[in-house]
Amino acid sequence: MIGGLWQAWRRRQEARALARRSIPDALWQQTLARYPFLQRLSADDMTELRRLASLFLDKKEFTGAGGLVVTDEMAVAVAAQACLPVLRLGIEQYDDFVGIVMHPDEVVARREVMDETGVVHQYDELLSGEAMVGGPMMLSWQDAGDRAAQADDRDGLAYNVVIHEFAHVLDMRDGIADGVPLLPNAQAQADWHDTLMAEYDRFSERVVCGYDTVVDPYGAEAPEEFFAVASEAFFVTPEALKEEQPVMYRLLASFYRQTP
Repeated sequence: MIGGLWQAWRRRQEARALARRSIPDALWQQTLARYPFLQRLSADDMTELRRLASLFLDKKEFTGAGGLVVTDEMAVAVAAQACLPVLRLGIEQYDDFVGIVMHPDEVVARREVMDETGVVHQYDELLSGEAMVGGPMMLSWQDAGDRAAQADDRDGLAYNVVIHEFAHVLDMRDGIADGVPLLPNAQAQADWHDTLMAEYDRFSERVVCGYDTVVDPYGAEAPEEFFAVASEAFFVTPEALKEEQPVMYRLLASFYRQTP
């Protein structure tokens, strides 16, 4: 009885959210046309992606920074890309944060790191996006917009800052960014870790040797970055990833429950 009432309440809440954040047909078609990797979805998946994007827009708060005014076009573009990884997982995967701060282009962040001797080093890092536990998320519109639209498997590129940062969000659902997302049990996590690290080591060796890779060489920085950039390739250049790293492709397919 209680469960039925809860489900009915959730359906009403969702219906209201979809009505509040309904995406106009012209804007949706424009978004799909802009990002070639979205066009490989089936008709049913397109419908589900649009539903999730509306729910995403209802749950998140966009803020412009550096003089940027966030338009409906920008918000829908981010929503569509962000919802692709959770097409089978559900929008609840992103419930841990609300704010999304949009900058016109990359931003410079001041960093501090302490070495083994206790000496603090400062440096500047150029960021196109950043996800933090509990939010907010930072995104560069230049990267989320034009650069993402130009990266598809016709030229062998794998680049998508939105998918990258939202992969970090999924990774951090267990409280830590380590390339191992929240999984059903300890055995599943151990199996994932072993497979991920073997693929990470193989990938890093190729990068060190100077070979071209489908996955962004930045992934060699750490396992969590490898998971994020491999997720980019999984959705943007899936055929190339499957050919170059079939084991990693299958690992991501098992998690995302998709085979692009």
